[in-house]
Amino acid sequence: MTTTPTPGALTRAEIDSQPALWQEVLSGGAATGSPLAAPGERVLFLGCGTSAFVAHSLAVLREAAGLGESDWAYGSELPPGPRTYDRVVVITRSGTTTEVLEAMEGLRGRTRLVAVTAVEGMPVDDLADDVVALTAADEHSVVQTRFPTTVLLLGRSAFGERVEHLPAACEQALAGERPDPSGTDHFVYLGRGWHQGLADEAALKIREAAQAWAESYPALDFRHGPIAVAGPSSHVWVMGPTPTGLAEDIRAVGATVRESAHDPLVELVLAQRFAVDLAAARGLDPDRPRHLTRSVVLDAPDAVRS
Repeated sequence: MTTTPTPGALTRAEIDSQPALWQEVLSGGAATGSPLAAPGERVLFLGCGTSAFVAHSLAVLREAAGLGESDWAYGSELPPGPRTYDRVVVITRSGTTTEVLEAMEGLRGRTRLVAVTAVEGMPVDDLADDVVALTAADEHSVVQTRFPTTVLLLGRSAFGERVEHLPAACEQALAGERPDPSGTDHFVYLGRGWHQGLADEAALKIREAAQAWAESYPALDFRHGPIAVAGPSSHVWVMGPTPTGLAEDIRAVGATVRESAHDPLVELVLAQRFAVDLAAARGLDPDRPRHLTRSVVLDAPDAVRS
């Protein structure tokens, strides 16, 4: 007799695997001598979708760590003008994303190319000077969860931050109480600094997994217009510290506010699980997201600006 898989079981399992995976990556010393740090160099981080948000966070983290000027961009939207970089770090789970490969083709020979991927032997390997293969973080699901968080963990460690406590902290947080997503139809994620990339990614999980209305903004910019659509059916989640007075202003319009109680990366894991719980409440299967595939591979890609 054939057993019907539980909707979302695959994505849930990959979310729950993150504490053990993080511990494995840290214990293996992957951050030691990482090509992500490159002290003193001017570095551009590139990605598409989830990987673009990871690129954003890594750029902010690296520059804040005093390692050198750091920018980020979508793979399809390279910075214009005569800007030059000592190193470009591309993030691509599959190693086959068309826009990323096309960007690398245009940059090849002009800078050192570093690829961070989850699958070895893919087209990205042929274009990169260095490859960081996080094969243990690869995913069967379409919706990314453990690959981006592992890249961020690796980056934070490579940039000099102490992150040894995060696997245990994540495991403890996943064992805690989970919020009920029912009764809410508007989801907003806010963050500052490198947390803004996390907010963008958390909102994307809601759209991908649960096909729901989700937005993300720099935390202090929420008052500058977007708060106009917030109300009793809105759930506003602040990734990282909440700016003074912001939670009160949001509650004043009737919205629910969730403030971070954990490290921001752990909060992202909880946001992933919340998105899957919301999908279940809406009768959807996040293992089979609508209109999405594991990698975007285009037959006739547009030229990427260089």
